[in-house]
Amino acid sequence: MAKKQTAQPQNLPSEDEAKFVEDLADKDDFSAWYHDIVRKAELADDSPVRGCMVIRPYGYALWEAVQRGLDMRIKATGHENLYMPLFIPMSFFEREAEHVEGFAPELAVVTVGGNEKLTEPLAVRPTSEAIFGHFYAKWVQSYRDLPLLYNQWANVVRWEKRTRPFLRTSEFLWQEGHTAHRTEEDAEQETLKILHEVYADFVEKELAIPLLRGQKSDSERFAGALRTYCIEAMMGDGKALQAGTSHNLGQNFAKAFNIQFLDEDGQRKLVWTTSWGASSRLIGALIMTHGDQYGLRLPPKVAPIQVVVVPIWRKEAERVIVQEAVDSLLQELTAAGVRAKSDWREQTPGYKFNDWEMRGVPIRLEIGPKDIEKNQVIMARRDNRAKAGIARETVLSELNRTLEEIQQNLFNQALDFRKSRTYQAANFTELSEKFADREKLGFVETWWCGSADCEAEIKAKLQATIRCLPFEKSVKAKSGTCVYCGKPADKWAIFAKAY
Repeated sequence: MAKKQTAQPQNLPSEDEAKFVEDLADKDDFSAWYHDIVRKAELADDSPVRGCMVIRPYGYALWEAVQRGLDMRIKATGHENLYMPLFIPMSFFEREAEHVEGFAPELAVVTVGGNEKLTEPLAVRPTSEAIFGHFYAKWVQSYRDLPLLYNQWANVVRWEKRTRPFLRTSEFLWQEGHTAHRTEEDAEQETLKILHEVYADFVEKELAIPLLRGQKSDSERFAGALRTYCIEAMMGDGKALQAGTSHNLGQNFAKAFNIQFLDEDGQRKLVWTTSWGASSRLIGALIMTHGDQYGLRLPPKVAPIQVVVVPIWRKEAERVIVQEAVDSLLQELTAAGVRAKSDWREQTPGYKFNDWEMRGVPIRLEIGPKDIEKNQVIMARRDNRAKAGIARETVLSELNRTLEEIQQNLFNQALDFRKSRTYQAANFTELSEKFADREKLGFVETWWCGSADCEAEIKAKLQATIRCLPFEKSVKAKSGTCVYCGKPADKWAIFAKAY
């Protein structure tokens, strides 16, 4: 039974509504706005340790939705989950030179256990290619043992200098897949399958975030990889966010850890390996892609609460009637598989409306005595803030239709925004101009000659990087001239400032 609530007006005055969100920074101050939403929507809190965070229940519920969506797809493609140790001997990292060089600045290392100095320092897991390589060398003997298709859900530690909740923290949550294959072709197919059928499928269909898919330049590829593929998304300020990566490791780690198998022809050969990962930064992507000046806007497919019911009454007799109506409605929604809850907190209705808007709940239903007399409920959408009365007997069908509509609407809005902030540049002057206007920051498509020097010069002068060499080009030409040096170029690249 809900607690008794004092009489309250049905709507909070506009000045009080403004007060509720007065400490939510304007979206033009994107960084402050982002941090305010993380705090006010109770997604996370600061940890006593610099660069770490406490993920609060609402934020963790979002992570669980990410886990469910990805894990289902990972298993559907034939992979199994396992778990590797958090601590990895430093000597393991030193076996693959490029790998250890790439991660050395971010390694957290344990040198003392209890009161004793360790005989060998232990790295706190920044990624697990090395430990998987060690065990794959034990587990693989014959071609019949291949492929090995494994994934683990874990935390990792990377000692970041600049941190931001969910986007870049010293400790974060993720999944990392590690596979071993008989041939290079099998490894390449695996790498691309994960990119398209797992990562891109989940992010676009459930998080409602439109993506660019492509290959990283050599300077941006994973340390120790042969090739790195990625999905890139545009955030609400025009910056890019790498939402997931899939790496073809070639035989680099197979050589380092001597992962050999006896092939069908009787020859001993090295395996071909892959690794791939997506992390809790996807929650940051949700905030920055869909959030508005009122807080979060969550896609229904991953929203912890899809529908919140706010009861409204003045007198105790009205409360009893409203309680019966709310309980009946919740029972119907829950039985139909809708994630719904009612809000009986001792706050004004207006406060609750704004609170649930801040948390991004896709649909709010309001029920008061007058609504019961009219055999209706009031439905408010979070995506466009539209509000209308709907007949009580049509609530379930209307909700299902509207939830699907909100999901698609959020994707379309994000796609339209990306299109409006995607430009082309023919030379360095035009490229510079595109990144000079902070209000119109976005993706810039252009030709690149493939030179690491040109790429480095652009990064140094504009603080913009090649996000990917997209699989799908927006031009029909097969070549052009490099945006920086003007020499012949056959690589179509997407440049952006990024998180």
